[in-house]
Amino acid sequence: MDRIAHFHGKLSSLAYGGDYNPEQWGPEVHAEDSELMREAGVNLATVGIFSWARAEPEPGAYDFTWLDTHLDRLARDGVAVCLATMTASPPPWLARLHPETLPVLEDGTRLYPGSRQHWCPSSPVFRTYATRLVEQLAKRYAHHPALALWHIGNEYGCHISRHCHCEVSTAAFRTWLRARYATVEALNEAWSTTFWSQRYASFDEIHTPRTAPSFRNPAQQLDYRRFSSDELLACYLAEKEVLDRLTPGIPVTTNFVPLAPTLDLFRWAREMDVVSYDSYPDPHGADAAHETAFHYDVIRGLKNGTPWLLMEQAPSAVNWRRRNGRKPAGRMRLDSWQAVAHGADSVLFFQWRASRGGAEKFHSAMVPHGGRDTRIFREARALGAELAAHPALLGSRPERAGAALLLDWPNWWALEQEAHPSSDVQLLAGARALHKPLYDASVACDVLPLDADLSPYALLLVPHLYSVSESAAARITEYVRAGGTVLMTYFSGITDEHDRVHLGGYPAPFRELLGLRVDEFDPLPHGGRAELSSGTGTLWSEDVLLEGAQAVETFADGRPAITRHSFGAGTAWYLATTPDPATLRSLLDRIRAETGIEPVLPGLPPGAQARTRIAADGTRLHVVYDHEAGEARVERG
Repeated sequence: MDRIAHFHGKLSSLAYGGDYNPEQWGPEVHAEDSELMREAGVNLATVGIFSWARAEPEPGAYDFTWLDTHLDRLARDGVAVCLATMTASPPPWLARLHPETLPVLEDGTRLYPGSRQHWCPSSPVFRTYATRLVEQLAKRYAHHPALALWHIGNEYGCHISRHCHCEVSTAAFRTWLRARYATVEALNEAWSTTFWSQRYASFDEIHTPRTAPSFRNPAQQLDYRRFSSDELLACYLAEKEVLDRLTPGIPVTTNFVPLAPTLDLFRWAREMDVVSYDSYPDPHGADAAHETAFHYDVIRGLKNGTPWLLMEQAPSAVNWRRRNGRKPAGRMRLDSWQAVAHGADSVLFFQWRASRGGAEKFHSAMVPHGGRDTRIFREARALGAELAAHPALLGSRPERAGAALLLDWPNWWALEQEAHPSSDVQLLAGARALHKPLYDASVACDVLPLDADLSPYALLLVPHLYSVSESAAARITEYVRAGGTVLMTYFSGITDEHDRVHLGGYPAPFRELLGLRVDEFDPLPHGGRAELSSGTGTLWSEDVLLEGAQAVETFADGRPAITRHSFGAGTAWYLATTPDPATLRSLLDRIRAETGIEPVLPGLPPGAQARTRIAADGTRLHVVYDHEAGEARVERG
């Protein structure tokens, strides 16, 4: 049986529930949990995320009897289980016996137990203990009737986001570099080490990019980010190998944190049966609904548009912001339907029952401290019934969009390094700016990696593609030559994959495509604005010299600000600034009219969004949601 089919076979509708931590409570609460889960319509519980110390209280002394009781109870109650490997937070005894497993910051500070994720990703000792635990879990629960899905680790890179700088990590970094470059001469060339007398005679002279007197080598930092993502992935894969070997029919996932530059998610997604995501929009955020929609479009794109899992969200307030606003009545429902609209096969929360103690005791839960007689639980109960009423949504595939946006993690890492013309140029801000006019028009947009097939899309958005290889640039160029339309923003095509400038005038690999040359960057001062022929620009300006393109908008001094260039059978647009929202919306409306891209559903009121999912029998299911009006519904069409 297909792994995802196994998961779906444990459910009758979209997965609904959340993190369940029964080890925090006693038998009386467990009995109430069973009753309330039935009442709320819970059909999936994520169990054991932070249970390592309970399952292995002493090295090699495993105790799963408590877990047997809970999994058996959940199975009897008809609740499937997403079983965690428990390795996100090692027990204190591991640090006592093996202090070398603790991570070290770039300034030499060692991090200690008392929180979570206190482990060095390169540590072979940590991986040995972790995989040993996973083997015990897999052997014990391989055929348990509740087991629907494996959950490896938890939020990789959430706290050790820049990996570790201990001697073990340094040795691992050198090994990684040898595999990437083969010779130190090739590394010296890639890292431009003739600058500042940084030439290496041996790989053994190289360290992780630790605290230094001034700007550190940008190519070294870029490779370290690649290495960090790969080392965390190696931890995940070590556990996955055990699970694949002992439970080959059970799907495997891990949950990604709210969209961050930590991990190369396209690379990670190739190793996952289904992508999982934790979503925590700020109720106080003025544009939270759009930001969340953009994040969901990114997550959906990680595995070519297949359904994904909303592994965590908050029923109301979180505990970790400076000001933790609650979600008003109805917001939990709307946020949940938004995830389903953008491709989620689950609506899960952190957590089922609010903790009495610990750092997250004020993080909201489906069952608050006040229990059943609370607004949150009443809303959770109503939402469970509503989701269960639409079983055809489970496994339905999101319909492919007509527009796409390119996103690349190594480019993100390179773009936001120090010593650039302006630190105000941020990838996600630029990507969301291009995505927002489509969202406002209820137009679907997919998010793609650089190596994706671009041919199905009429419009390609390319925000700040600063670091790009010659081959990737050629693929974008050929896409337009063959009839596609591209909208590219400034500071694109500047360096190669080693952060070395493409010579021949900016943006060298895209000059022919765009029909222009950028003579000089002219970033705007903090808070500065540039007047356009209609509207204003922010953050950036530059001196654009036309080489076949036409100026559609100009700066007040006559310099081109927005250009259009017919190229082959297609069209290339270029933004030399960040236009104000109205100007950018007008531009995207014009481009959509030229490319024939329409809203998902015609006639929606302003603020309403619709996305389409295709059920197994071919039925088109339109999920419509409107945060302003507080409405959500499912239509067949």
